Amino acid sequence: MRQLEIDLLKELYGTQRVLDIHQLSKIDVDAFYGIEVEEWPSRIAEVAMWLMDHQMNIRLSEAFGEYYQRLPLRKAPTIVNTNALTKDWESVIAKRDCSFILGNPPFVGKTYMTEAQKADMQHVCGQLKAYGLLDYVSAWYFKAAQYIAGTEIRVGFVSTNSITQGEQVGLLWNELFSKFHIKIFFAHRTFPWSSEARGKAHVHVVIIGFAAFDGTNKRIYDYQHGEGKVTVTAATNINPYLVEGSDVVVLSRATPISDVHAIVNGSKQVDGGFLTLSREEKDHLIKACPQSAPYIRPFVGSEEFINGQERWCLWLIDAPPELIRTCEEIRTRVENVKKFRLSSKKEQTRASASTPYRFGEVRQVSSDYLAIPEVSSERRRYVPIGFLSKTTVPSNKIQMVPEATLFHFGVLCSEMHMAWMRLVTGRLKSDYSYSNKLVYNNFPWPTPEDKQKKRVEECARGVLDARKPYLEGGSTLADLYDQIAMPAPLAKAHQALDRAVEKCYRSEAFASDRQRVEFLFQRYQALTAPLLPAAKKGRKGK
Repeated sequence: MRQLEIDLLKELYGTQRVLDIHQLSKIDVDAFYGIEVEEWPSRIAEVAMWLMDHQMNIRLSEAFGEYYQRLPLRKAPTIVNTNALTKDWESVIAKRDCSFILGNPPFVGKTYMTEAQKADMQHVCGQLKAYGLLDYVSAWYFKAAQYIAGTEIRVGFVSTNSITQGEQVGLLWNELFSKFHIKIFFAHRTFPWSSEARGKAHVHVVIIGFAAFDGTNKRIYDYQHGEGKVTVTAATNINPYLVEGSDVVVLSRATPISDVHAIVNGSKQVDGGFLTLSREEKDHLIKACPQSAPYIRPFVGSEEFINGQERWCLWLIDAPPELIRTCEEIRTRVENVKKFRLSSKKEQTRASASTPYRFGEVRQVSSDYLAIPEVSSERRRYVPIGFLSKTTVPSNKIQMVPEATLFHFGVLCSEMHMAWMRLVTGRLKSDYSYSNKLVYNNFPWPTPEDKQKKRVEECARGVLDARKPYLEGGSTLADLYDQIAMPAPLAKAHQALDRAVEKCYRSEAFASDRQRVEFLFQRYQALTAPLLPAAKKGRKGK
């Protein structure tokens, strides 16, 4: 603030000598108020403000050629040592006297909060039924929104990017928009947090500026990953995903908004590990009980699918009872499953002990299917997706699209879908956590002409063909989709597929992911907006 003031004074007075420099600077440390929960940082903040004020006094002196100081110290910042979430902010500074709120709230995820922090969340956000799904930083947004209601105060917070992803967007921003009429004025999209502190956290953050009124001159700041470049673009409105668009949030839904096949979760064992087998355990079981071979199937989750790892399972749904009764190893495993389930605290798990030879949750489909791993590294440009046989049992870490075609594969593998997924999905640490209810069911699919659809299918086949020799040669999907190791033929095939899918949406190419998701949000809003009732026709006069 002092540096901005000095720059303005230079613009006003130039190099001319000012008679009384002491009349120029209006900003002093007593204009600043703060709340800090720890006592020692509170005291440090006071001293740091005085030191910075002294440095700015020297710069002002240099700018106008006259020595300027504020000694002895007569004014001080107001730094209150207390919990900002339980303190009434108006008791620190009346809202009529406040212009801006700046903050860097703690970066604590919902699963890592202490009991005291959970109590803070309940105190501030308890009016929300599902507030337990929100990260700790969300409480500062609610607290600020309550304080700035009916004012022209502007707020700027550094936050973990989790509040702009996944389920948290709907929970947090729906409330901020509907109850407090918040509008976002500027947004610094995701960038890595850098700190000189020892043991610094490895997190990605956003900076969001907002207020309880609307205005103009909105800006979005984009950071080029690894390049240190910042692109600034104007926006008419910034949505909670920090892209141009209306204040719309993507909410979980049970069915797709487009006319496509439903997506299904894989099966869940709930078995204590007794129905799953390593390769060695599978070979040993078949040797000991050859008639068990037809009831042993490949079993894959995200890890096995992407990294080509082998795992097997006992799939005994259609097995004859005498096999389970007479094969000693199978019987022992099934008995252990029953014991495991009966010891559970969950009523549903205990109930499933009556059929211990079955998976706890069976969702196997009767056709071949498209497999989407639930968890995938953020370092991949494309989430590895592929077709699996109906004889392969997917775990609950795989999402299935039954009876999927090459067209479905092509769209889901495309840059359009990946851009949507990166923006909308939640995260597991920093990895993508693909959500069927958030990502797939809300994705605005294209409605191509026959020629466009055929082109997508051709390019989708090209991707599968480009993979084939490498997979047959021992490479895994993790190898093929590594950002450094992706083979040139596969990269070229994906580029052709990306362009074919984009043409199903519009003839003009998209220059960036920002453009893709802004376009998709427009489509999403059109698909989800309630239909207006038809206007009644007036009666014609006789």
